[in-house]
Amino acid sequence: MVTTDYVIILSKILGSLALLIYGMKVMSEALQKMAGSQLRHILGAMTTNRFTGMLTGTFITCAVQSSSATTVMTVSFVNAGLLTLAQAISVIMGANIGTTLTAWIMSLGYNVDLTLAVFPAFFLGIILIYSKSRRYFGDFLFGIAFLFFALVLLSGAGKELDLEHNPAAIDFFASFNTGSHFTIIIFLLIGTFITCIVQSSAAVMAITILLCSTGVLPIHLGIALVLGENIGTTATANLAALGANTQARRAAMAHLLFNVIGVVWVMLLFYPFVDLVCKLVGYNPADASIGVAQKAALLPIVLAAFHTGFNVTNTALLIGFIPQIEKMVCWLVKPVENKEEEDFRLRFIQTGIMKTPELSVFEAQKEIGSFGERIQRMFDMVCELAEETDKSKFEELYGRIEKYEGISDNMEIEIAKYLDNVSDAHLSDDTKAKIRAMLREISEIESIGDSCFNLARTFKHKLESKEEFTQELRDNVNQMLGLVNDALTQMNYMFCHIREAIDVTRSFNIEREINAYRNQLRNKNIVDVNEHKYSYTVGTVYIDVIQECEKLGDYVVNVVEARMNVRQSEMRNK
Repeated sequence: MVTTDYVIILSKILGSLALLIYGMKVMSEALQKMAGSQLRHILGAMTTNRFTGMLTGTFITCAVQSSSATTVMTVSFVNAGLLTLAQAISVIMGANIGTTLTAWIMSLGYNVDLTLAVFPAFFLGIILIYSKSRRYFGDFLFGIAFLFFALVLLSGAGKELDLEHNPAAIDFFASFNTGSHFTIIIFLLIGTFITCIVQSSAAVMAITILLCSTGVLPIHLGIALVLGENIGTTATANLAALGANTQARRAAMAHLLFNVIGVVWVMLLFYPFVDLVCKLVGYNPADASIGVAQKAALLPIVLAAFHTGFNVTNTALLIGFIPQIEKMVCWLVKPVENKEEEDFRLRFIQTGIMKTPELSVFEAQKEIGSFGERIQRMFDMVCELAEETDKSKFEELYGRIEKYEGISDNMEIEIAKYLDNVSDAHLSDDTKAKIRAMLREISEIESIGDSCFNLARTFKHKLESKEEFTQELRDNVNQMLGLVNDALTQMNYMFCHIREAIDVTRSFNIEREINAYRNQLRNKNIVDVNEHKYSYTVGTVYIDVIQECEKLGDYVVNVVEARMNVRQSEMRNK
């Protein structure tokens, strides 16, 4: 073959790999969309012990066909405090077993002519995509059709490449001593590096199967590449955890540590372990009489069997040592020094990769809950400011409130940007509605922050004017602030509990109580000023505080309405 032929075949291989990665992505996302929030509920509920956690990780990874998606989801749950580190480690162990199904699918693609199944899947998929109720199943069919079509193209490109009759390729791979651990380690590192670069162990597995099935890549070197893929795939979770909290970074590190420990022990038993797998499959690496056709049929199965055997055995050996692994990652990943609570940092939203709309919406919901807690801390400072008479302490507290107001502006912008990026994906109607509701929530919470700062400025104006409230006015202000605090507490309770556990009428009743109390105090203020119980200036400052509290209560109810998808007027009619 001339150089032009090799360029054409190489472009076919690269295009097939791109199609394979895209097919895996489409299939995984479609499965996650079909499952919706059920995967999240399963992951949160079925991790009561290390064995159920392992089985859960296996089940979810088999379902979504992506260990990276499962691991990133697990890291996010640790970051959100929904899973402990020990639970996350067991799920990650199960994910490593679940991902072996991908290798078996690929070995099937190299042993069975899938062409007849691919094109009907494309045709049926495009019909279902335009069906509102079945579009995710259509996406799934398209994804799996792309995957199988890529395997068909790769197999064809491998045959066109004709490496088994290429002396240069044969001599190149024959120059490596397969009986040397040093050579095995070199190929292990190559597999790790390539997987880290392409962020797809499936693509590297496909190339490994392609090279082994042509007969030019010895099975021992192919298995070394597979071992490297197991380490390289952990890069996804570690990248996703870079912006997360300490426990989430420890969970990602546990994924790396688990696979590294597995590679270390299998390297010590490398040749006996490989020989055992080959014997079980019925392949003898030392038998020179085995033809190319036999190798093409057997070697993909050997690779898939080794991948499964390694991950199952590694999990069986290490599942009893989860507490020790937990201690080790806690020692390796130290807690970050505590920052000031006023420092701006998103707690739950990460900028990692492999995000799905369902997981992204969940992270945004947790971040909005954190936003609500921060705003209530700001309001608590406003309540302290109302009682503070020492000027230096007042200025210090006022400065903190002012800083919080800037943080609330930044949080609204960052969460809105994140939701805007999520909305660019292909979303279900339910997810679109959630995003619209969350955009309204963050806008109203930011308005609560503005109201808190307005209250602080009003109290500052009172201090500078050297006017004092009477005891009755102070009691009235404190009572109004107490009602607003009750509203904020109920709002944050809503963020932390499921819809069924929330009684929205409590929020609406508090808001009506605030409105009634505002009207009562406003009318009484007019009478008291006319009767000269206090000055007009004091009365103006006082009523400004009361009015701002009432506005703040309205913003809280708006958040509740957006979150619960119910309006106060509807509740009155029930």
